[in-house]
This record gives sequence, structure tokens and C-alpha cells, in this order.
Amino acid sequence: MANVFKNAHKQGVTTITDVYEAPASKTSIVLEMDVANVTTNLVQVSVTVTDSDASPSATTTHLVKSAPLPTGGTLQVVSGQKIILDAGDKIQVTSTGTVDVVAAVLEDINT
Repeated sequence: MANVFKNAHKQGVTTITDVYEAPASKTSIVLEMDVANVTTNLVQVSVTVTDSDASPSATTTHLVKSAPLPTGGTLQVVSGQKIILDAGDKIQVTSTGTVDVVAAVLEDINT
């Protein structure tokens, strides 16, 4: 199969939210991920990656934890480096205020 470029969007994130989960039998690469503060207050943002294959149970690791994001600001969580997600792995975002998230993903790289 051919590689597929996708944008994963989530708007109005305040509680822990799945931004992207790699589909079954596919490997994906997160190429870029931006979080935008759409409130009139400073918010704190956390972004995690969950490895669904970790033993004995899934392991969650922070890419950023409680990062301050000023009013109208944008945080580039992934920029330059790449995050590899195997089937079932996911990226999640949570915030103390409302944020919008977009992630550029290359999907289907090993099929």
C-alpha cells in the first residue's frame, strides 16, 4: 500500500483526548504536532505517547508535561524529530483550558 499523509485535528480539548491512534496492522510517523491556546488565559498543556505493546501493560510517556501556553500562543510539540507509532499506539493531549490540536501524520509506512 502507498503511504498516506493525514492531519489529525481536535478542537476544544480540555480533558485527556486521543489526538491520533495508529490503526491496526499499520505503523505511523508523527511528523509535526501543534497545540494552540484558544482561551483568554494562560493554560498548561501535557502531551503523552502510549505504547500499547509495552509489557506487561501499556506504557505512557510525556512528550511535554504541564507546559505553559500563553493566550493566543502555539506550542510545537513535535517539530523536526519524528514519533513512531505502531498499531494501537496513540498520542493524547490534556489542558487546563481550551486548546486546539493538529498533528501531521504519515500512515501505512510498513505495509
